[in-house]
Amino acid sequence: MRISKLYLLIALVTSGHAFAADLALTPWAPSLKAEAVAFLPNATERVAASTRDGLQLLDSKGAELARFNGNFSSLDTRAAGTQVLVASLDNDRQQALLISLDSASKNWGKPLYLPTRDYPVNGLCLYRDAAANLFVFLVGEEGKGEQWLVGNGSTLLTEAQRVRGVPLPPSAQFCQVDDATQQLVVNEENVGWWAYPAHPEADVKRTPVALFDTPKREAGAMALVPGGMVALDPKTARLHLFQQTGERWLEQSSLGLPGLKEPEQLAITGRQLLVRDDDSGKLYQARLDWQATPVAAAPVLPEVAALRQSDPVGRQGDAADDPAIWIHPETPAKSRVLGTNKKQGLLAYDLDGKLLQELAVGRLNNVDVRPRFKLGQQTVDMAVASNRDHNSLSLFSIDRQSGELREVGEVPTPLKEIYGICLFQPASGEIYAIANGKDGTFLQYRLSAPDGRVHGELVRQFKVDSQPEGCVADDQRQRLFIGEEDVGVWTVDARADQPATLTSVIKVGPQLHADVEGLALYQSDKHDYLVISSQGNDSYLVVDAEPPFAVHGGFRVGLNAAAGIDGASETDGLEVTAINLGGPWSQGMLVVQDGRKRMPEQTQNFKFVPWAEVTRALKLP
Repeated sequence: MRISKLYLLIALVTSGHAFAADLALTPWAPSLKAEAVAFLPNATERVAASTRDGLQLLDSKGAELARFNGNFSSLDTRAAGTQVLVASLDNDRQQALLISLDSASKNWGKPLYLPTRDYPVNGLCLYRDAAANLFVFLVGEEGKGEQWLVGNGSTLLTEAQRVRGVPLPPSAQFCQVDDATQQLVVNEENVGWWAYPAHPEADVKRTPVALFDTPKREAGAMALVPGGMVALDPKTARLHLFQQTGERWLEQSSLGLPGLKEPEQLAITGRQLLVRDDDSGKLYQARLDWQATPVAAAPVLPEVAALRQSDPVGRQGDAADDPAIWIHPETPAKSRVLGTNKKQGLLAYDLDGKLLQELAVGRLNNVDVRPRFKLGQQTVDMAVASNRDHNSLSLFSIDRQSGELREVGEVPTPLKEIYGICLFQPASGEIYAIANGKDGTFLQYRLSAPDGRVHGELVRQFKVDSQPEGCVADDQRQRLFIGEEDVGVWTVDARADQPATLTSVIKVGPQLHADVEGLALYQSDKHDYLVISSQGNDSYLVVDAEPPFAVHGGFRVGLNAAAGIDGASETDGLEVTAINLGGPWSQGMLVVQDGRKRMPEQTQNFKFVPWAEVTRALKLP
């Protein structure tokens, strides 16, 4: 009894063994001269890029339905409502372009051109994120790659914005993005295929899809399918089918392309496949009887956008760390955002993010503020920061009218590696500083300055088992929240004369990803929330600030295309206030440190987010 090729293929693939066979190819649109072809979402029409005939809308048999004249190569598409957005390379202008296509009316829109690059662009591909932002990746010679923001939803920007550079393999020519898993796959001709995170806020890293060390193979074009990848080897004229399992990719089967000498371009939708033979310039179609098992995508968290951002800090690398918000006692719009530069000192910004003051006092890590401190005969507001140069507390007075900061002293500590700091001010008015070290030790100091010089009296000491950093005090309930980076968040009595009994608020797990970093309290007449930096998945978690500490959900800070502000990621410190600061800050402000500054790429900074956006995103009561 004969076993069909299809049955044999399925049997061998599902058993985990790679299987080699030939794909049944038939010519498609023999008179078409196209460098690349892509399927449209309806799967009955295609778009072609041609050096001779421009961009063409084609029917299922290759007949032209509409044309945009020019000389084009490389191609990718994304559905956009009733339209399709098409990306290609204009060879005459040597520029990448985006153009909309209304497949119903058969009309092309106005093209959006990216600026001319200082390197040859070999290929491009599109990516749409969970917030419907549309990006294009450029693959260039000598390992040069870039990510550009080009639209949102079905609308193209009036001007493309460069988001970041992406270091790619030196001989890359092709790329594809899986929007669901946010993975960019790029070829390296003599090595194999690599997967990169596509999200602009992701860390730059790469994972091998398939690598080889023989000159008999070559990595060419690829097409991503849910859970897998179909890749061309032009040298052997074969298709390789890969299944993704976690971060690993396993080759499931290999299919020959009989009659093709130099298979170059590849397009797939469902089980339909088109491949171009560069030797003859002809296109061939086939039915691909293979489906990968879809990979479970990570939960999509809602996004909010920053409305303002601070000027970048004045040091390279991991420099910006922790913000604090000083509230002007009479005119909240004159309030200031303080931020630490752990390679330089303390910074002060206005509510538009403009740098107002820079106090170069050393490597400050965390900072907190409290009002009405008696500095001799003066009443000032106080900022206290942890100083890693001296393992001390650096203290700053804040003029209650002008907001000007002035260094007023230092309190030494016995900590070997001071890290975090927060302040506690009970109803009696005195100010306590709670500092922690990397070994888990917490020291609580009562601050005073009766003679105009600041003194710190050690009044309590306690310890957690591993490295902490973030902490915040609830002055009203005399409660302290502390973050143990790899464990979770604890609460403890903030009063110096009470035992330091730890009570768990939330542990590291599905919602809170280590490292646990900054902590802040949003306190209004209606609700009190604890906001936590979940650094491990570049998100922020909102939890009730009272037992049983119900979780309201997580969110991310995404890019603001209209304002030209990138998102935030790898956040160390954060701060929030419920005070009406005026304008967009009428329901308060959230400030987060941004560990990866994009669009343009600069030194780190701080992002300012209206709390109203968080309320909307999480549907907070």
